[in-house]
Amino acid sequence: MFLETTINGAQKRGWIEVVCGSMFSGKTEELIRRLKRAQIAKQNVEIFKPAIDTRYSEDQVVSHDASKIRSTPVESPSNILLLSGETDVVGIDEAQFFDESIVEVCRTLANNGVRVIVAGLDMDFKGVPFGPIPSLMAEAEYVTKVHAICVRCGNLAQYSHRLTTDDNQVLLGEKEAYEPVCRHCFQKMNKEQSLK
Repeated sequence: MFLETTINGAQKRGWIEVVCGSMFSGKTEELIRRLKRAQIAKQNVEIFKPAIDTRYSEDQVVSHDASKIRSTPVESPSNILLLSGETDVVGIDEAQFFDESIVEVCRTLANNGVRVIVAGLDMDFKGVPFGPIPSLMAEAEYVTKVHAICVRCGNLAQYSHRLTTDDNQVLLGEKEAYEPVCRHCFQKMNKEQSLK
């Protein structure tokens, strides 16, 4: 159901933006930048993140460069709908940790006139599309893929190479657990690992 709302007398239309890429590519930094610009414009902004992400803070979204913005940790995407109220802009960080219902939540918000900005890893450490991010990219009006720099050769990095032997898809970590690498280095390391 589409609800017409207005901002300053003009009709408000919603949409979805996705910022994705590897670890250390600046996804969260870009999310925070967009949200702070919306706050400067005096828009009502709400920010959410998965409750399991407590790496830097329990109640803030924090980038690797220490930029931060207040957020609400949620256990389930359905909580975002309950808590977003009269919001103009909703930001969602680390969306890959949510289940597929996040796609319907984002669609509902956008259909109700909310600008939705989502950040997340597009691939896991094996180079496989991660959780709901591919579906969100398909649903979004705007997709921004950001890149890190390969720590092995200096090329653009789009893969998050895991430095530990833990094989679980979800492993919260930083530089001790992951490094950004390019396609060539990722393939080379996987080939060397399979020969061991």
